[in-house]
Amino acid sequence: MIDRAIAFAVEAHRKQTRKGTETPYIVHPFGVAMLLAQAGCRPPLIAAGLLHDTIEDCGVTADRLAAEFGAEVAEIVVGCSEPNRSLSWEERKRETFEYLRTAPMAIKLVACADKLHNVRSMRADHGVHGEGVWTRFNRGRDQQAWYYRGLVAAFRPEIEAGVHPELFAALGTEVEALFGA
Repeated sequence: MIDRAIAFAVEAHRKQTRKGTETPYIVHPFGVAMLLAQAGCRPPLIAAGLLHDTIEDCGVTADRLAAEFGAEVAEIVVGCSEPNRSLSWEERKRETFEYLRTAPMAIKLVACADKLHNVRSMRADHGVHGEGVWTRFNRGRDQQAWYYRGLVAAFRPEIEAGVHPELFAALGTEVEALFGA
């Protein structure tokens, strides 16, 4: 399943690059999958990590994912995708916070690995490019800080309970390191 998800993700993201860089986009799903594997997650979660942006960014349907990878993988990817792209950025992010508070653990794990990889990438880029890194995004540093702090708040129960600290607590640590307490 993981090998098939790798091939599928590579093809789906083949023409994409990371925002504001020349880095092939596929680096991100691979990073998410590696975080999930290192956390000891099951193969369907690792596959969902590889595929987590295919609905939102590549036009792949949930039905196609279900047919190729099973209902569990498709449901996780759907759960990691923003349902209403017509809303403003702020409204979509607020919906994400609310949803993640009560989402199934499989979705929380994949979503957290996604955000953890993103914030680590931002920290690395910030170390090289400084404050100029924020010009890559539709929203600047303050809005990004609001978003990532909101994610940490949504995952607070998992952080406080010590659930998968290599993901949930690590996200809190990385967000604090990038944006301050």
